[in-house]
Amino acid sequence: MSQIEFTQAYSRLEKLLFSFAYHLTSNEEDAQDLLQETAYKAFKYRNMYQPHTNLRAWLMTIMRNTFINNYRQKKRRQVLNDSSGNNYLLDAGSHTVRNTGESDVAVREITAIIDGLEDWLKAPFLMHYQGFKYEEIATELDIPLGTVKSRIFFARKKLQEAVQHRYQAPGLPELLN
Repeated sequence: MSQIEFTQAYSRLEKLLFSFAYHLTSNEEDAQDLLQETAYKAFKYRNMYQPHTNLRAWLMTIMRNTFINNYRQKKRRQVLNDSSGNNYLLDAGSHTVRNTGESDVAVREITAIIDGLEDWLKAPFLMHYQGFKYEEIATELDIPLGTVKSRIFFARKKLQEAVQHRYQAPGLPELLN
């Protein structure tokens, strides 16, 4: 296919391609940019198009892949849109600061609750929490497998009750009934 034939075929499909670009981007300016990028790639790689095949599908595939690549690239950059009148793009960067104050307090409180468990419940529970399998715990503590499972169950139940008691707002049980 010659350059002129390719250009004519492309121009016949341009409105259809724009509507597809608008469908992907939901923004007229972004759709225009996507259409322009697709046209650039189509003309640059027109020698890869095989004549007498579906040109529309080939162009739409280029457009879809370009859109996906641009989306992934924007997501990687973590670019935020500034709401000021100039619409500057700000780079959010990859460094975020997290406030771990609340979670540190919660971990300390839960650790204190676990430390308050009876030893016969605490030992199997902590081993299970550390990643030991039930069979390994049974072997290590020299108790039956069913006993290990029930002790871990009872430890979880006691922890759940203690956490609910500690963090439940006054008067909440009446609201739940």
